[in-house]
Amino acid sequence: MPPQDRLAEGHSFVRYSTASGRWVLLASILGSALAALDATVVHVALPVLGEELDAGLSGLQWTLNGYLLTLSALILTGGALGDRYGRRRMFIVGVVWFTVASLLCGLAVNLEMLIAARILQGVGGALLAPASLAIIQASFHPEDRARAVGAWSGLSGVSAAIGPLFGGYMIDALSWRFIFWLNVPVAAIVIFVCVRHVPETHDPTSAGRPDIMGAVAIGAGLAGLTFALIEAPERGTGSPQVLLAAVVGAAGLIGFILVERRGTHPMIPPDIFSSHQFTAANLVTFIVYASLSGVFFLLTVHFQQVLGYSPLQAGLADVPITLLMLALSARAGDLAQRIGPRLPMAAGPVGMAAGTLSMSTISAGSSYLTGVLPSVIMFGLGLSLTVAPLTATVLASADDRHAGVASGINNAVARVAGLLAVAALPVAAGLTGSDYLDPAAFAPGFRTAMLISAALSLAGGVLAWFTIRNDVLPAEAPARRHHCAVDGAPLQPHNRQLTASRG
Repeated sequence: MPPQDRLAEGHSFVRYSTASGRWVLLASILGSALAALDATVVHVALPVLGEELDAGLSGLQWTLNGYLLTLSALILTGGALGDRYGRRRMFIVGVVWFTVASLLCGLAVNLEMLIAARILQGVGGALLAPASLAIIQASFHPEDRARAVGAWSGLSGVSAAIGPLFGGYMIDALSWRFIFWLNVPVAAIVIFVCVRHVPETHDPTSAGRPDIMGAVAIGAGLAGLTFALIEAPERGTGSPQVLLAAVVGAAGLIGFILVERRGTHPMIPPDIFSSHQFTAANLVTFIVYASLSGVFFLLTVHFQQVLGYSPLQAGLADVPITLLMLALSARAGDLAQRIGPRLPMAAGPVGMAAGTLSMSTISAGSSYLTGVLPSVIMFGLGLSLTVAPLTATVLASADDRHAGVASGINNAVARVAGLLAVAALPVAAGLTGSDYLDPAAFAPGFRTAMLISAALSLAGGVLAWFTIRNDVLPAEAPARRHHCAVDGAPLQPHNRQLTASRG
């Protein structure tokens, strides 16, 4: 095993208690917050965006999925680029790219320009997301990494929690454009701190070219499938454009499998799915996060269009979910460590299903205290019980040499699940066109969508019960905090040989 402390001559790891350590942590947290805030505030803005830009439901889907599409396709490649060419370098490139795209989002004069800018945002997110946590893993002394990663995880969660509140306030008080423009001053601070205080690190064992062909293939596959699902209700399933997109999507996904099997440097090691536990945990991730993404997409729209909430009120309505995650996720991870992950991973999705079933009963006359709050609390409790054991199981079921890529794959699986759920759930629920603007038309589709999401969560819990072993987690306490696959960047293995330099 290569020594953990091998750095470039004349340089050393930073310590958590020093000013250098605080600067590194600040840059990583603020950079991660850019993506975390964007993910939450855009949901709150969807109804307003639709009205101002004259967008139908498919337009709202593309506003979310334009970002998720490029992020899902490129996040593993982004991590590999950081390992090879420097994590600080790729982090700065990602922040600059993301910020320019955010500026374009705020300047969008029509839906097409907004979607194009969101697609560009996803490219920046794919570069900065894996690098933000990798910088901490590579820069901090091994004795301080767990503490630094814990701070990163907690404060990143706080940024996700305040996103709906701050976004709702900005939309109510100013304009939806400011939720994107806010990224500009934050990015300026991040870049300044990075240039002045963050050491450059890379992985000297990283060899070969990044898997560009694999990224192109998976990107084409996801894009084709997403287009077919979103556009089929309006264009018709027999439309030449929809059929062509479906063919391109299928060909891209098949091509991705072939490229990964035959490539010399695949983004997904061919032997990583030989672990049945790793495969099962990622299947559970896909099902549960598909349900989660579908709920968050439609619930915020339901709050504003059917219950008449303002963007700020809609942002406040589901804050209990995030607060429960912050309070209970670490405890759920400890519980899984003591009794094994199978029960938490099975019971958690069942709790999510119960909360989602309750959400299906929320109607125009529902009060927040008796109708909405119990639903989001049940959902939040189930989600809190699920995430940490699930992520810990993914990492524990892969070989140590694949720790970084295992977390990256799980991250990508969660994002692909969200991408496809946002595309497919409205179709399955019978929602089309401008239904979201008409409460009478949207409410029945919302109920159907929540029932489908509840069934998905329940299926995830059942799958976990029958496939996850309790002995998959090591008996000793884990060396790192657990991370949500959606909001957490891929972890990097602790036993890498690192080189670092300042400049």
